[in-house]
Amino acid sequence: MEHVNGSSQKEIRVWCDGCYDMVHFGHANSLRQAKALGHKLIVGIHNDADISKNKGPPVFTQEERYKMVRGIKWVDEVVEDAPYVTTLETLDKYDCDFCVHGDDITLTAEGVDTYHLVKKADRYKEVSRTAGVSTTDLVGRMLLMTRNHFKQGSSKLGQDHSARSPWTGCSQFLPTTQKIIQFSDGKPPKPTDKIVYVAGAFDLFHVGHLDFLEKAKSNGDYLIVGLHTDPVVNQYKGGNYPIMNLHERVLSVLACKYVNEVVIGAPYSVTKDLMEHFNVDLVCHGQTPIATDVGNIDPYAVPKQMGKFILIDSGNTITTEDIVERIIRHRLEFEDRNTKKEKKEIEVFEAMQRVKLAEKSG
Repeated sequence: MEHVNGSSQKEIRVWCDGCYDMVHFGHANSLRQAKALGHKLIVGIHNDADISKNKGPPVFTQEERYKMVRGIKWVDEVVEDAPYVTTLETLDKYDCDFCVHGDDITLTAEGVDTYHLVKKADRYKEVSRTAGVSTTDLVGRMLLMTRNHFKQGSSKLGQDHSARSPWTGCSQFLPTTQKIIQFSDGKPPKPTDKIVYVAGAFDLFHVGHLDFLEKAKSNGDYLIVGLHTDPVVNQYKGGNYPIMNLHERVLSVLACKYVNEVVIGAPYSVTKDLMEHFNVDLVCHGQTPIATDVGNIDPYAVPKQMGKFILIDSGNTITTEDIVERIIRHRLEFEDRNTKKEKKEIEVFEAMQRVKLAEKSG
């Protein structure tokens, strides 16, 4: 087995764990960084009961969360029902060399760092958290559902309370070409590949999207996903959508193991030029209603005329609107969760700062 730096040694197995609720590109980015530190990435996921006790109610069920993490391209194995506090016994049980987590903090209901045991044993490594996104922030966006929340520079982005925590306080996500390259496979289709094309908003990437993309990919070899711009999504979904902007949606879709390529800002109507440019063999759409384009035009008229269009049924009926409904229905619980989580984080952060000051003055 060749090591990541080129030297020959045993396979390095990396452990990550967490809630992975509303899996977003921030989670995916931390898992990407963790995978780069070894050969195999094993991800432990906490159950609903432990999350509710220590953090507050999860948005997704444990079964949905297990499936979502399995769908991330850098994940090799998923361990269900992982303990909330990471122990050396857990690392040894799954033959993992060390544990990796972001540079934020995770606390139990009692305010204890969930990684204190592996840190003490020097079997812990840290990666940078992706600034500008967190589950807390996304929940906040849905609680607000403001009409302009996806516009750059919106001062209210995600702030359902005055976010002051250094870990989940809101900061604007700044997309770069480097980040897209890191998430992309960068592999063109082979001449013999059957190319499948799908398009949509893919807002708040969820298990409904995942099942649909898996089904679409099964109809060919190379899957291209066209992502509509924010104004286009806004036009057919309504004034409150999309919740995630185009750049955020691009990374969320690229992190999916079934996706080979993304068209950023794809036209709403699938054109002949697009079909020819990408050598598309088949265009798929799910069971959701298809809104007509400007002028009452069927956006799939061209691939239908070419005999290259099919409707597919993924067997999953969950939509982005359903996820938002979950949040709105339990609004008070989630607002309370966000407030408590932030308060706890601020207390720990301030205590850490006091220790640092004491060490300096000492």
